[in-house]
Amino acid sequence: MIHQYTLNGCNIVLDVHSGSIHVMDAPTYEAVRLLDGGKTPGEAGAELLQKFADSGITAAQVQESLDEIEDLRRAGKLFSEETYADRAMDLKKRNTVIKALCLLVAHTCNLNCSYCFAAQGNFRGQHGLMSFETGKRALDFLVEHSGMRRNLEVDFFGGEPLMNFAVCRDLVAYARSIEKEKKKNFRFTLTTNGVGITDEVIEWANRECYNVVLSLDGRKEVHDRFRKDLAGHGSYDRIVPKFQEFVRRRGEKGYYMRGTFTHFNTDFTKDIFHMADDLGFTELSMEPVVADPDSPSALTPEDLPVLFDQYEILAKDMLRREREGKPITFYHYMLDLSHGPCIYKRISGCGSGTEYLAVTASGDLYPCHQFVNDPEYRMGDIWKGIVRTDLRDEFKLCNVYSRPACADCWAKLYCAGGCTANAYHASGDIHGTYETGCEIFKKRIECALMMKVAQALEQQAGFAAES
Repeated sequence: MIHQYTLNGCNIVLDVHSGSIHVMDAPTYEAVRLLDGGKTPGEAGAELLQKFADSGITAAQVQESLDEIEDLRRAGKLFSEETYADRAMDLKKRNTVIKALCLLVAHTCNLNCSYCFAAQGNFRGQHGLMSFETGKRALDFLVEHSGMRRNLEVDFFGGEPLMNFAVCRDLVAYARSIEKEKKKNFRFTLTTNGVGITDEVIEWANRECYNVVLSLDGRKEVHDRFRKDLAGHGSYDRIVPKFQEFVRRRGEKGYYMRGTFTHFNTDFTKDIFHMADDLGFTELSMEPVVADPDSPSALTPEDLPVLFDQYEILAKDMLRREREGKPITFYHYMLDLSHGPCIYKRISGCGSGTEYLAVTASGDLYPCHQFVNDPEYRMGDIWKGIVRTDLRDEFKLCNVYSRPACADCWAKLYCAGGCTANAYHASGDIHGTYETGCEIFKKRIECALMMKVAQALEQQAGFAAES
């Protein structure tokens, strides 16, 4: 399978199944398109001579392009064969261990964000806080079901987890007390809207949390449109100074600013640049809203061309910043072509319902936080364990090859089928797809690959200049 596109002056050819990425001149790029469309080398050569006649192309140059393509094909780097489907179907047979929990320590929130998928923090259920005893049992459950895995991940989530900060703090202390005995290493993440940040929280999180996720939607008017407190007041002025102090004191430890863009701010690069240039944040993420299609904030098909332009603007600007020695990181452009996820991870899916579970304040287990309080997806609890083994097995096989719509998608080995929860909420089936999300993801990957190409070309030019 081949995917071709031109971006930022680069003719890029992706060989999907080998993962090889090529930058080609116009005739070779066109030759690949013709051959992929079923033309023979002779037919492709004749068309190339005709199409590029005005540029003075010769028969020898056309043959050189065709020979180059044939060399790449023989090397398995172009027109490579699909070899992963059978392995994907075998994943159901594998033994799985749980490696990560999302602890919903607070089914309540001190903000009232109208686009919140968790219904303002209570997950369409009862408000409540997780007790220390329940959280302790959740950590024990994780250890008991983690097998030989050493690194375990726990995300303090909500609602707003800082509304239950004392329990978060005490659970980390408990985890640290058992790490040596259990031969485990806990890595904690805190996801917060910032309202409850204090000096104590900053000191604790910067000591104990592997990562922190700080929710900020960008410009004041954009942020305050949805992220209001219970009295209806915007939260921007209240949280931005706290976030800046948090990050200043965090040093080199991991964090990122997580924003949400909606139908009302499809010009989201302005929000990213505001966070980078005006507020000084360098680790950034901006996620498309997850909303009912009838919601005014929901993205529409008509928004996609605007969003695609925004992703291109962002990618080109990030390359400029890198050249100027002032880089920023955008979560969705973090693409490691040399040491990225192995093919097992790329075909097996996100791990929800198998390696990763959400734990409610009362101790119930769900495949992830976006399924919480859906009675069809309650898998068990932290005392009895997973009782819906049928659900676990279904999620175990929920991979890119179980989704019919993914069969002919060039990006399938980058997204692993995408977010199961988004697919379910969009299509009613965990094996379905969220079409708008798919289109956005594919554009992000195109931009991320282009950036890798541009960086490689600039590095190559630098070496040439030095020699």
